[in-house]
Amino acid sequence: MAKGRTPKQRRAASGGKRKSDPSASKKATAVVTTGRRRPVPPQPSPKPPPPARGLARLRRDTPKDLPAVVPPAQEGEGAHSVLARLRSLEHLETAYEAWLALKLEHGTARLRFQEERERLDQQGAFLVGAVRAAGVEPKPGSQPGIMPAGADTFLRGAEARLSQAREELARKEAESESFYQQAFAEIRTTLSDRVRRYLDGSRPRLHLLLRKVGATRSILHVARVGGDEAVLLCFLFSGRIPSRYGFLFDDSTEDVALPPAPLYPDEGVTPRDTRPEPAALEARLGAPGEVIPLKGFLPVFVPRPAGGEDFFRMLQRGPVMEVEVADGAQFRNILSREEAERFAGHLLRLKLEGKLELEVEAG
Repeated sequence: MAKGRTPKQRRAASGGKRKSDPSASKKATAVVTTGRRRPVPPQPSPKPPPPARGLARLRRDTPKDLPAVVPPAQEGEGAHSVLARLRSLEHLETAYEAWLALKLEHGTARLRFQEERERLDQQGAFLVGAVRAAGVEPKPGSQPGIMPAGADTFLRGAEARLSQAREELARKEAESESFYQQAFAEIRTTLSDRVRRYLDGSRPRLHLLLRKVGATRSILHVARVGGDEAVLLCFLFSGRIPSRYGFLFDDSTEDVALPPAPLYPDEGVTPRDTRPEPAALEARLGAPGEVIPLKGFLPVFVPRPAGGEDFFRMLQRGPVMEVEVADGAQFRNILSREEAERFAGHLLRLKLEGKLELEVEAG
């Protein structure tokens, strides 16, 4: 029976009685140990090679972040795109946005020319100072022969180049100013034509509210209007366009202790002249021109029965506009019965002429 077994079967039958081979157990243990995955410690990153000695000085003297070199834009490039946008769109707000963008372009161009003039003046002063420091400037009463050779040629050549640069700068500045003035004239004409066409096609609507204050006095309110209607009403009442689109709703002030100024520092109005008294404000509104820099109100000139006009204004106050009349050095919002009736009658006359829509409500 034992002879019929294979060697493998005989080893399996007698395996419990035979001693295990120490070398085999070591091999098995080695195999098992090798089969486990041990964490590999992180290897230190290789250090970069030291820089060459020839480049070390260059890297210390060179800044790490060099500024990007941007080529200067061509003169009037942004202004041309603004005018193209103005001609392609018919909206009033878009036209005013183009006007504002052109004003910013104009201010930037003026500042750039001013900085260039200052640079040339500084360069000329530096040149004169350098010549004096070198002792080659001719002094009064000195003989021409004591000047070093070539000093006069250097000085005259430098002054000629500076003079040529100033002339070229003045020529470019004049061309730039002429371009912007023509662009502003085009924008004013375009806006005036659009406002006239808007008034011919649609009439602005006003809702007049009467609030009694006693038996003989009253307060007049006008319901809030939209941005386009504010521009149309300004042209209807004064014959001129406002300098900004959202002028009626601007209640910003440079001093919190003061009410908003009635004028913007636009169209020749300086920042110190934005708060005129009613008489000066009326004179400003009556001056010739296409644009008035109104802020926060609409002017209304109401004829008197005996001749002349009274200066009323519709001042924006949140959801309504409050009607005020010029009274000496200030405006008064409490109107007499006769003043309130004449103001309402003036609006009614414009309604009968087909220039606006009017709704009157007594409270």
